[in-house]
Amino acid sequence: MSDTTLADLAHEVRSKNAGPFWVTMELFMRDAEGYRIAAELVDERVIAELYRVEESAVRVFRIPALDVVKISFPRPVGQGSLRDRDVHAGQHHVPLARLVVTGRGGEVS
Repeated sequence: MSDTTLADLAHEVRSKNAGPFWVTMELFMRDAEGYRIAAELVDERVIAELYRVEESAVRVFRIPALDVVKISFPRPVGQGSLRDRDVHAGQHHVPLARLVVTGRGGEVS
C-alpha cells in the first residue's frame, strides 16, 4: 500500500505567480478532515525546507470555511529572468502535493 500524500487528500493542489517576484500555492482539500491534516502539517518551516526559502519570508493562510490552505513565498529568481525555469510557476506545487502524511495527525514521514 502506498503512502498518503497531500494530493490524495485534495481536490486540487496548484501553484501560480503572485506577481513577478512571488509564488502562491493552494491546497483545496476534499473535506474538513483533509483540511485539518493540511492545516496542521503545512507551516512556514515545512515550506522553507521544501522550497529552500527563508522561513521568515513564507506566508501561510488557512481558510477553514473553504477547506483551503494557501501559501506564498518569494520566487527564487524573478519571473522571466534568464535563470527562470518555470515562467508561470505552474510546477512549483509538485513537492507540496507529494508531501507524505502519516496517520491522521498529518506528520511528515
